[in-house]
Amino acid sequence: MLRSRVSVAILGAALVATACRDVPLTPSDNEVTGPSLSQSGASQGSESIQDRLASAVPGFGGFFFDNAGQPTAFLTDAANRGEAMRTLNAELRAMGLTRSDVRVLPAAHLWTDLARWHDAGTDAALSIDGVVWTDADESTNSVRVGVSDLAAMGLVRSELSRLGIPASAVEVQRAEPIVQVATLRDVIRPVQAGVQINFPGFLCSVGFNATLNGQASFVTASHCTTTQGGVEGTPYWQPLQSLAPTQIATEVADPVYTRRTLPGCPGGRRCRYSDAARAAYAVASNMALGVIAKTTGANNGSLTLNGTFNITADDCNTLGGCLAVGTQVAKVGRTTGWTQGNITNTCVNTGVSGSNIVQLCQTFVSAGVGGGDSGSDVIQILSGTSVKLAGVLWGGSSSGAQFVYSPLGNVKRELGALVTH
Repeated sequence: MLRSRVSVAILGAALVATACRDVPLTPSDNEVTGPSLSQSGASQGSESIQDRLASAVPGFGGFFFDNAGQPTAFLTDAANRGEAMRTLNAELRAMGLTRSDVRVLPAAHLWTDLARWHDAGTDAALSIDGVVWTDADESTNSVRVGVSDLAAMGLVRSELSRLGIPASAVEVQRAEPIVQVATLRDVIRPVQAGVQINFPGFLCSVGFNATLNGQASFVTASHCTTTQGGVEGTPYWQPLQSLAPTQIATEVADPVYTRRTLPGCPGGRRCRYSDAARAAYAVASNMALGVIAKTTGANNGSLTLNGTFNITADDCNTLGGCLAVGTQVAKVGRTTGWTQGNITNTCVNTGVSGSNIVQLCQTFVSAGVGGGDSGSDVIQILSGTSVKLAGVLWGGSSSGAQFVYSPLGNVKRELGALVTH
């Protein structure tokens, strides 16, 4: 949900836009969800389909669906096919399938033996450097071991043989290491730019990490505080207070909005050059200075982490920044991930509808955005993962196809000489 709307005047024409206001925290944000690990036929109990079939079918060696989707079973004795078909068809009906074209392959090993050998060998195998996984594999009628290091292959075979597992039942293959998959909405330590933060009742994104006079901090949007403009000591958690209850930071800098000493601020309005605030980390080591979370591709909606961007340069300290119309920039935020597009307008005086606030000299970008992306970093990708920090995102169009950001020069003018990398 978007909490506020902005109306924007460009060259005298009115353009209606929607601020990427912090997203209200809902009960579902406190839920940790993931793929179900249950097997088909779960209504029949916690026993797996392989174990049920092994109990009911003599000579059973494993059941799976092949690449074409055909149900396939391993049997040590083809004479048991009839009984196997009756049991397998009952399992298929429990899955909501009515097909009866079960293919039977000859099995060298009983499933019960494979499961027993796997259980016996797992601890020994996974203690060997380079072993990634072990599996009692119903699709190959074998105990399979994945290794990332070829030197581990011989060690695995030797160790499993020592445990009495026949060599004919063991398959060892190359496998890529398995890493934990995290998203912008997970617990990330140290904290990287672009990840989700939670302040009382709402969600936003970290813009960038920075130090000021040696104080470890992050910058986010001013409206991602308890009150936009002015310091109230807003507390922050990452990603959620319910998941990581230790407070990571406290708001320490957020200039008030005023029309005094700000040329161009319309009568009856309150203005600033940036929608930006700074929060100081409770523990300095929680800050990943110069590091921005990188997801698996641009403009595809992915929130899955895939390495990092690294800030190697800052945009100039001039009001409005030094990036010209037509320059491609990107942002990483907790709602829409990594999006990128071209700058369409620079130094735009932008009014926030429903309030008397005007953000002076802002930049517009033709790229995707959503509620909760407020506060996220805006960058220019220089080469590979090397990026130039351009500013802090705070708004976007009602269609979600355009975002608005405060250039870094504006942010530094109001928050000080921030060191960003």
